[in-house]
Amino acid sequence: MQYDVIVIGAGSMGMATGYFLAKQGKQVLLLDAFDPPHSHASHHGETRIIRHAYGEGKDYVPLALRAQTLWEELEKESGESIFLKTGVLNIGERSRPFISTLIASAEEYQLPIDVLSAEQANARYEGLNLPPEFIACLESTSGVLRCENAINAYRQLALAHGAELRTYHRVSDIDVSKEAVTVTANGHEFSAKKLVVSVGAWSNDMLSMLDFSLPISPVRKTFAWYDAPEDIYGEGQFPAFSWDIPEGIFYGFPSIDGAGLKIGRHDQGEAHEPNTPIVPFSEYEDAADLNQLLTRYMPQVGGFHVGKTCMYTRTPDEHFIIDRHPKHNHVLIASGFSGHGFKFASAVGEVLTEMASDKAPSFDISLFSMQRFQSQG
Repeated sequence: MQYDVIVIGAGSMGMATGYFLAKQGKQVLLLDAFDPPHSHASHHGETRIIRHAYGEGKDYVPLALRAQTLWEELEKESGESIFLKTGVLNIGERSRPFISTLIASAEEYQLPIDVLSAEQANARYEGLNLPPEFIACLESTSGVLRCENAINAYRQLALAHGAELRTYHRVSDIDVSKEAVTVTANGHEFSAKKLVVSVGAWSNDMLSMLDFSLPISPVRKTFAWYDAPEDIYGEGQFPAFSWDIPEGIFYGFPSIDGAGLKIGRHDQGEAHEPNTPIVPFSEYEDAADLNQLLTRYMPQVGGFHVGKTCMYTRTPDEHFIIDRHPKHNHVLIASGFSGHGFKFASAVGEVLTEMASDKAPSFDISLFSMQRFQSQG
């Protein structure tokens, strides 16, 4: 069978792309080495934050707003619980680049944001103990995405629209001609007019078959849940949160469905070879920074409950890669989402669908061009 598009990697970006392609009537094949959603990559762990005012750069805001709309549409179409409007509290000193850019992006795009002094934040949220030099920026319309629900929803809807999904199909070869692509997986050959490669930490494994590589670094990351009083840190009482402070960059979630307060560190992390087993979470080593932050700034959080691991796929500047292969215009690449990409998966899937349909993307994605790395070299 000749497909219109083959998508290698049916995780967050890939599954969304498969859905939008199939919904447009394209013959699409999704290939994944595992059975998504799964715990081998970057999309598990139940929840992800979605922020609209964006400290990583104002250019992300239109994409974030489109992603929000698409998540809400997915929730309606699938009947799944996808988005929880918990609000997001961004904490740090006003002079920190993340905080100052976040405030500037909210002003430029007229986004609702409430800038609180440390005293005001401590008074509003019993679970906080902020020092005077901190401020807290509350985005009341942002919140939390149920990431595994979202991928499952896109999976079921993609299949309902006629997409084909082959799980546990590891790609062993990619052959590209001027007008087609042939992918070999599990000893079977599949051909299509277009190819989308969205395999996260395994991107260079795939792209090496096309004599190409990306400046990406797979990194082992950890996150954990803590026992916490529901009347202080429960959903509806406490927002999702991010911290950009001298101790590091952290993110977290209120207790959702009684699971406990979830927190992780965004910066740092150890290099990881994705084809080897990831080192399991160590309560003694991996929880040390989290314990320190909680003890100092969120003292009413209880004891450690459970920890998990995942992978980031970082680029040198931590901006994404969404582009065409430099020699093969019909091969699209989405990678390097650097630990802050999941919230955009719905919009990225839409953009990749436009590109695979030879349409100009609805958003300016020049920030995500691979050419930025060539100019550095």
